[in-house]
Order: sequence, then C-alpha cells, then structure tokens
Amino acid sequence: MSEIRNIAIIAHVDHGKTTLVDKMLLAGKLFRENEAHEDLYMDNNDLERERGITILSKNVSINYKDTKINIIDTPGHSDFGGEVERVLNMADGVLLLVDAFEGPMPQTRFVLQKALELGLKPIVVVNKVDKPNCNPEAAQEAVFDLMFNLEATEEQLDFHTVYGSAKNNWMGPDWKTPTSDINYLLDSIIKYIPAPKVLEGTPQMLITTLDYSSYVGRIAVGRVHRGTLKSGQRISLVKRDGTIEKQTIKELHVFEGLGRKKVDSVTSGDIGAIIGLEDFEIGDTVADIENPEALKPIKVDEPTMSMVFAINDSPFFGKEGKFVTSRHIHERLTKELDKNLALRVEKSPTDDKWNVFGRGVLHLSVLIETMRREGYELQVGQPQVVMKEIDGVKCEPIEQLSVSVPDDSAGKVIELVSTRKGELISMQSKNERTYLEFTIPSRGIIGLRTNLLTATAGEAVISYRFIDFEPYKGEIVRRNNGSIIAMETGTAYAYALNKLQDRGRFFISPQDEVYAGQVVGEHCKEGDLVVNVTKSKKLTNMRASGSDEKVALAPPVVFSLEEALEYIKADEYVEVTPQSIRLRKIILDENERKKLRNAKD
Repeated sequence: MSEIRNIAIIAHVDHGKTTLVDKMLLAGKLFRENEAHEDLYMDNNDLERERGITILSKNVSINYKDTKINIIDTPGHSDFGGEVERVLNMADGVLLLVDAFEGPMPQTRFVLQKALELGLKPIVVVNKVDKPNCNPEAAQEAVFDLMFNLEATEEQLDFHTVYGSAKNNWMGPDWKTPTSDINYLLDSIIKYIPAPKVLEGTPQMLITTLDYSSYVGRIAVGRVHRGTLKSGQRISLVKRDGTIEKQTIKELHVFEGLGRKKVDSVTSGDIGAIIGLEDFEIGDTVADIENPEALKPIKVDEPTMSMVFAINDSPFFGKEGKFVTSRHIHERLTKELDKNLALRVEKSPTDDKWNVFGRGVLHLSVLIETMRREGYELQVGQPQVVMKEIDGVKCEPIEQLSVSVPDDSAGKVIELVSTRKGELISMQSKNERTYLEFTIPSRGIIGLRTNLLTATAGEAVISYRFIDFEPYKGEIVRRNNGSIIAMETGTAYAYALNKLQDRGRFFISPQDEVYAGQVVGEHCKEGDLVVNVTKSKKLTNMRASGSDEKVALAPPVVFSLEEALEYIKADEYVEVTPQSIRLRKIILDENERKKLRNAKD
C-alpha cells in the first residue's frame, strides 16, 4: 500500500490557499492537457466564485511519487472558524500560507492557534514573493514570532519554509531563484509531514464532515483513527450524548482527485466516506459492533451573534419565492444545522420566528444568501451580539480588529473606530501604508466596514477575530438618521421622488412597486418621515409653458445583503426574496407605530 499524508491548508483570507490547491491538483496530473482551464476548481459554488472566498472546506487528493496526499482546503474568514476547527481533526500537518508582503494577519493567528493546539506539524509557505516591495524574510521571521507567542512546541518551531508564487506555479527553497514547478513543495510535504499513525485494533472513526448526495442521502466523512472499516460491516454509532445505535456500512469511498472512488475497505490513517448510516451528526463516532469506544467529540467555539429569522408577511408575500411557509424555513434551518457546526437555532414562542446564532454577520448572511438563491422568502431582524453573565457581570464579545490604510487616512479610521468603543493597541507604518490594531466590541463592528471604506475611498483592508468576553463597554450610537417610509402601496413615480429629494436619499427607482410601511430612503434628519411616493402628476388637457420641467433624480442607493443587515434599526426587518432585498418596518401601519411610540413615552 502506498504511503499517505493528510494535510490542511490554512491562511488568512486572500493569501492564496485555493490557488495553491489548484496548482497541486495540476501537479498531481489530475487533468489532461486539454482539460485544464483558468477557473479555480476548488471554489465550486456560485457564492464562493462571486465573493472570491472559500466558505466550505473541501477534500481532494493527489498521487505523487507513490504517496497519496489528502488535501483539505479551509476557509480563511474567522466567521467560518467552525469549518476550520472541524476539519483540522483529519490532518497530520498543515501548510501555513503567508503573504510575503502582508505577513501573518489576524486570521492567520486564529487558524494557526487551532492547529498548534491539536499538535499538528506546520510547513510555512511564503506565497506571492513576486509582489513588488515584498519582504519574504521578514514574513518568515514574523511567523516564527507568532508561533513562539502561541506557545508552539520545540518540534513545531523547527518548521520548514518554502518560498514561491502559487499563481505563477512555482515553489522553491529560495525566493530569489524561481523554479519551474511546485514539486519542491510536494517533496517537502512527503519529507516533513509525518505519515499518519496506523493503529491496530477495533475500528474507530470520528465523523468530522457531512456530504450529501440526492441519490444516497447523507454521507459521513472522517478519518479512520484505528483499525479497518469494511464495506457491509456491522458497526456501532456512538452519539455525542453516549447513546449507541447498531447500523451497517453499505458503501465505503475514499477521495481520489476531485471526486470519490468506491473501495472495499479503509484503513487507519486514511480519510474515508461512509454511505448508508442514518441519524448521525458531526462529532459522532463509528466504532466496533461488540466493544464500542467513543472518540473525543469536536469542540467548537460558541456563536457571538444572533438574528431573528421570520416568515415573509409583507404585502408582496409569495410573489417571487417558492418556499414561503414556516414549515419550509424550519426544515431548511434544521438541514443547515447538520453540517454547520457553529450555528444554533432556537424556536421563538411564536410559530413563525426563529433566533439563529452564528459567528458574525458574514457567517449568517452567507446562509441567508444561499437560502434566497434556493427560492426561499424570509425576513431577517437586526444582528444582535450574544451577551453573557460572568461572575454577575454583564459581558460582551470583544474582537481584535486590524485595518491597513494609506497613511493619510489613518486619522479618520482611528476616529471612526473610537466612536464605537474601539481602543488602539498598536500602529506601525511601512511602504506608505499604516497598520492599525484595535480591540473593539463585536457590536461596534456591525456596519463599520461600509463606513471605513467610505472614509478611506475604498482603500481600507479590514479583518477581525474573536478574542474573549469582557465587561460591557456601554452604548454605541449606530445610525442617527431616520428612515423615509412609504405611506401607500403602489408604483413609485419620478414626479413624487423629485419633489422629495431634499428630504434625504432614496433606495428605490421610479416605477418600483412599494408597499405601505416599506423603508424607501434615509431621512436627512433624526426621526422617521412618512411620505407618499406613489403620487403622480395630475394631467389636464391644458398646456402651460414652463410647468413640464425635466425631472433629474439622484441614483438610488443599492444595498448588498450585508450592508442592508448592518443598516437597519431595531424596529426594522430586511425582506429577502430570490429577486429583491427590501427594507421595511416591523409594524407596517403608521397608526400602530404611533400608538406604540406613545405607549413608550
């Protein structure tokens, strides 16, 4: 049997993980010459391609010099940290990718800490050495310092470093002398990453990932810890709560290239997929039928943010979506819980609402965007951070925020972050850019990205990671301006919008359908304003010179899903349908809203 290496690729967002995996697939001769194309093979869902980020971790394998290398591509965003923590259990070593210009970043620290805790052996890959003004040696030094700070062992600190450019398809021992391919990296993996320990005895496998096929249903994926699993074998499924179920393995698959291959058995150390198990969850153990022994289940960090998901009850309900009832949404959220470990769903007392907890706005917005594309209609409330009480003190999640901006914009960034209870902890300037580090409550990050990008003319590079819970920092003022609300249901007319332009900026265009209670713009003052945007010009058969002036409207503000979630106030919802993103008041009727305000006063 050929040797096996199990490696996970970890790095900060946009440091080139997925590009490197693609080049490794090409080096493993998985494609014929005429099959190779420019797209990334690994980012295979639409959302990933559009955003240029990896959301779901993926397993592939290549054969190189009689060694099978199982590669696990992981997301870089800390919002998807649940994915990273889960899949690292399958690896024996990690490729830590670092940008030669930027060096280690907050997410690098986050994923590296998880890998070191599991005792994995790292190989450092300093990528993008072809960038102008880069400093690969400094990046390598910074990685060593970071590992030392994270209390890495002697063995882990004695890491091997590879330099290169994944985009240009070369890796070598020296960044000044480019090579012709990435074989040096593959040789390094075989040399420095330990082979998995083959443990004899009764079979054991921890389920770390789920796959799904419309033909065979849910597939359990994990690394065989001990013994051998065989096709048709009777096994015990040990649940997280300790209950045991007797089941049969119908089929066994191993990963080969981008797909899977059916096999008769999977031995200790290899990553396999089991078909035919029922009612399993991530963290369950597949064990011996006679003497079942459970492995330690996966521990995942707690969620830090929550949103209310509700059924769509607006006047435009059911016009665009296929799945609109509470049963549909409930089933979809339950299905998501199966594979999204960092997610929690709580049913609210009313039938048509759910509290959904996740790692951050991005984590939850990806779920909403996926549901929207599948044909669901729903409404989502304002993101709220999860508060905890520790020793009788109200505590909130604190994040480490890193911002890289041009030197002349640093003052604006510090001012913006300070208004949101952020504290500056370090500031350094290199190559006409300033690197700022803050500690900031998670509440302060909601809506901050848009403001920072506006203040720095789109130049800011922002990243953050969760640190810990600390005592509550006090109120944060988010948006002072009120909303402009539609008074009547109907079609918006340019005539009405033109007359109202001096009252604020609008989110709708002429001829858009609106309903009473929909938020159609932002008021230029505090307090909400109810206006009639459906008013058209009354026509007569008399002509008068000068009364038919041209209408010049400012273009409407178009929100992305994240921007809309960050923009809304506590009494507003984002209505999400397959074709539209609308903002609305939770209570649509103006008289009802007045009664509620008066009752509060």
